[in-house]
Amino acid sequence: MPKSLPLSALGIMLFCNVAWAMNIVVSKIAVSTLGVPPLFYTVLRSGTVVAVLFPLLLRERPKRLGLVLAIGFAITGGSFGLQFVGLQTASPSAVGVVNLSGAPLTVLFAIIFLGEEVRWRRGLGMALALGGVALAIGAPSGNNDPVGLGFAFAGVFIGAFASVFVKRLEVGAVALQAWAGLASLGVMLPGTLLLESGQIQSFTAAPMAVIGCVLFAGVVVSVGAHSAYFRQFQRYDANLIVPLTLLTPLLTIAFGAWLTGDTIHWPLIVGGAMALAGVAIIVIRPSRTVPKEQIPHPET
Repeated sequence: MPKSLPLSALGIMLFCNVAWAMNIVVSKIAVSTLGVPPLFYTVLRSGTVVAVLFPLLLRERPKRLGLVLAIGFAITGGSFGLQFVGLQTASPSAVGVVNLSGAPLTVLFAIIFLGEEVRWRRGLGMALALGGVALAIGAPSGNNDPVGLGFAFAGVFIGAFASVFVKRLEVGAVALQAWAGLASLGVMLPGTLLLESGQIQSFTAAPMAVIGCVLFAGVVVSVGAHSAYFRQFQRYDANLIVPLTLLTPLLTIAFGAWLTGDTIHWPLIVGGAMALAGVAIIVIRPSRTVPKEQIPHPET
């Protein structure tokens, strides 16, 4: 594999980071400003992914389909659904920092379930990352609800747990997106019908804005950015690709301050810096059981 990234690959990774960061802001606008119920928004996003990737569902059915659907739901619909609930009252900037907990949680679950051996450097990275996220969640802030951030953390927790077992699936990354979207529809559609109200009203109040948010989340992010990201792993060393994803939380904080008026308090800055440093240690140090492409990037 090449030992350095060409400008084209750097451009693709910049696109991925911008898409992931903007997605948190766009989701905030959808579930807060536009008032789209979060589970319903998850249904719209998943439905868009299924519509775009539907031909993949008609090909050979993957082995252990039940496990594929369960893990796929956890890393997409389940994780995103909880994040969208959290974004109703939490700022995109703070949620971007909370998402950094995905990497240390994945390593923690690898220790518990896969026998991963962690030496002091990765242990320090885990402590820094989780400590920084805890500081960001626990600090009082005028535009952040700890309960909302708790929902966002729960989404990261579920996604990190499931990502540990992704390598046991015999299915490609893009095909997994298709089956995950189908599983998310199967769970979230009954969920929104039973637990939420005002779905049609929220859509008809600003249909073009809602469609724009859904297309961005479903097509640009879930299909476009995720597919481009995993494609880079087929061409270049993971050590060149994964560290570049650390740009996402910085862009999320910047976009949040610019587009949704997030107030950036010092605990968020300090906590974010701690978490970013911890995740940097984790993604640079090698793992025996969890390939770097399966460590959740900061958008998920």
